Amino acid sequence: MIIDFHTHTFPDAICEKVLAKLSMASASVPFTNGSMGQLIESMHKSGIDYSVNLPVMTSPAQVEKINGGMIDQREAMLSQGIVAFGGMHPDYEDYKSELRRLKNGGIKGIKLHPAYQNIDLNDPRMLRIIAAASEEDLIVLIHAGVDIGIYDHDYASVAHILQVVKEVAPTKFVCAHMGGWGRWDDVERDLAGAPVYLDTAFAIGAITPNLNAPHPPILSENLTNDQFERIVRKHGCEKILFATDSPWEDQSDYIRRINATALTAEEKTAILGENARKLLGM
Repeated sequence: MIIDFHTHTFPDAICEKVLAKLSMASASVPFTNGSMGQLIESMHKSGIDYSVNLPVMTSPAQVEKINGGMIDQREAMLSQGIVAFGGMHPDYEDYKSELRRLKNGGIKGIKLHPAYQNIDLNDPRMLRIIAAASEEDLIVLIHAGVDIGIYDHDYASVAHILQVVKEVAPTKFVCAHMGGWGRWDDVERDLAGAPVYLDTAFAIGAITPNLNAPHPPILSENLTNDQFERIVRKHGCEKILFATDSPWEDQSDYIRRINATALTAEEKTAILGENARKLLGM
């Protein structure tokens, strides 16, 4: 079984417009149009059994509507291989009741994106959400490290993550982008081995640049295979989750990148799906 733990889709009516804007800001190229239909096509082409779909709440007003849609569509999405997550915004007041609604609606977890929500991960508003989600036994997946399109500040640094671990001790805490996009040395030195999951989204190999953007990507390369392998071995392969950040990586190519590493067959099997299957309770 192969599970992509980190994907994004947008409503058909706006997906191409949204991706065009994000592609210019990040100076990187998407590999689908951002629609649910093209994600499913990509999964079939790649041999991926399930993809976790992660909404990002950029305002408190979006919380109830988007989460309600995920609850209502959960079973239909799952029948097509899409695992629906919810989300939360740090300024949403009744967060405990909303997290309980997600849990009761069969949703497995939430996504938090400090950079898009303009708040540091260690802000008390974020800490209380992570704590409340853990009380509901929900997975919490965060964007970790710098964002490729918002690179003036690191809203979710390794230091922030370690503070969350110390103060909140979340039970199912997933740090995207191998724990800190663009901060690989910090991850290898300070975060590897901590009681968190790391997902591989948009973290390994070359970045495909958008040559029409007004500036190049802030990085041309992500992790090398050597450093990726060192982090996996130090952290423990049982806490690594295969993820692509589709539409920002080609799912087929990303599976090839994992298989091109020097990890053992058993480690690759765990990373590509078995770890996620256990975490999701599938």
